[in-house]
Amino acid sequence: MTPALNKPLPEFEAIATGGVKFTPQAFQGQTVVLYFYPKDHTPGCTTEAMQFRDKHKEFAKAGAVVFGVSRDNLASHDKFKQNLDLPFELIADTEEKLCHMFGVVKNKIMYGKKVKGIERSTFLIGPDGVLRGEWRGIKVAGHVDEVLRTVQDLQREAA
Repeated sequence: MTPALNKPLPEFEAIATGGVKFTPQAFQGQTVVLYFYPKDHTPGCTTEAMQFRDKHKEFAKAGAVVFGVSRDNLASHDKFKQNLDLPFELIADTEEKLCHMFGVVKNKIMYGKKVKGIERSTFLIGPDGVLRGEWRGIKVAGHVDEVLRTVQDLQREAA
């Protein structure tokens, strides 16, 4: 079941770095930013991860927890996290369950070949477990700032 805007998220469970088991219920009461990216250790994904890292304190101040999601395994995620000194966890969606659930698996053309890839996308889950925002097929430049502004707006509305 694909999550829909302004509807509660369906039940799911995912394993992240740091031994964290992610479920929407586990983070009830907190705003959650789930950002899907194609692959660890690639230029665009590295830039995006560093931008989320550099704004992490502001996200935390606004009551949000950030999770990156890709199809890479935990070993790759641990290395990526360590190399970039990321202060947030990365979900290993090796079986593409979350990727398919959120509808971010797309056909792409890479080096002239059709491949299935992850469309860079971000989802914002409110403290009530309801999907409050989604950005699909985004460009890295300026995206993290836009998500942060939305998180801050959500925090102001809740106050």
